[in-house]
Amino acid sequence: MELVALDADVYACLQPDRGFGWSNSGLVARGGGLVVDTLWDLPRTRAMLDLYASVHPSPPGRVVNTHHNGDHCWGNQLCTGAELIGHRLCAEAMLSDVSPEQLRQLCEMHESPDGLERFTKALADYDFRGIRLTPPTTLFDDTLTLDLDGLRAELIYVGPAHTPGDIVVHLPERSILFGGDVLWNRCTPVGWEGTYAQWYAALDRVIALAPAIVVPGHGPVTDTDGVRELKRYFQYVEAESRRFFDAGASEVDAATRIDLGPFAGWNEPERVIFNVRRAYRELRGEPWDARFDAFEVLREMATLADLFESRRRNAR
Repeated sequence: MELVALDADVYACLQPDRGFGWSNSGLVARGGGLVVDTLWDLPRTRAMLDLYASVHPSPPGRVVNTHHNGDHCWGNQLCTGAELIGHRLCAEAMLSDVSPEQLRQLCEMHESPDGLERFTKALADYDFRGIRLTPPTTLFDDTLTLDLDGLRAELIYVGPAHTPGDIVVHLPERSILFGGDVLWNRCTPVGWEGTYAQWYAALDRVIALAPAIVVPGHGPVTDTDGVRELKRYFQYVEAESRRFFDAGASEVDAATRIDLGPFAGWNEPERVIFNVRRAYRELRGEPWDARFDAFEVLREMATLADLFESRRRNAR
């Protein structure tokens, strides 16, 4: 975990992407303090807040959640007294998504369920005890502008792209944007929900804002070149998925056979299965929020991880 100064009074708390949950956060250290996203568990969020306290000793007055996934909001309860801000759909989804208790129980099982060994091993980095879901209470639908002692923070709804309630946080005077999980850099994105078309629209909107500095939800700080590269990844995977769909291949078969080329070096390329499945869902005409078995996809991802690792060893 690293605190990086982006500009005067603007910081990012970065974690190297090592799989699920290794997310980023941000701080605007003025106007009472604005935190963009908390982290997946309480120990990590405490460590993050300790870093922020080194540059903004007072507790933050506001917290913005870019979306409802736990690695961006499950530490909210530690920001006592802060105004919690998010999109209306983020608040709704936070209470209906997988719970901290479910992940805690999975971690404490003596034996992992078949096919989930890799996932439960990844969860061992986290402590899901004591988490109390604390959704945003200041809600908006399209845009919301905050005044941080004369510095504007523009909250812009761009979902459903990664999730129903996706927002980005733009500081136009500083040319800085915090993207949440609409943006991933040098690591394979996860298309849980939303549509390709809306995610493209979200990325185009970020590019049009022309920020000089972009803090993704996962991966290192980038700029609009990184945003364009993410769009190219999605366009390629979507086009390849259509090709295999038309040939009658299954989702897993397609994910196995897609040549990821320059994207193969991104962390956890096996996450491609989520993006292939989303493409297939759209090609079948299913709604963007159709229910799916996340554990089944995690099992498929584990199989792909073993296959990709075998390929890498053989290529050496």
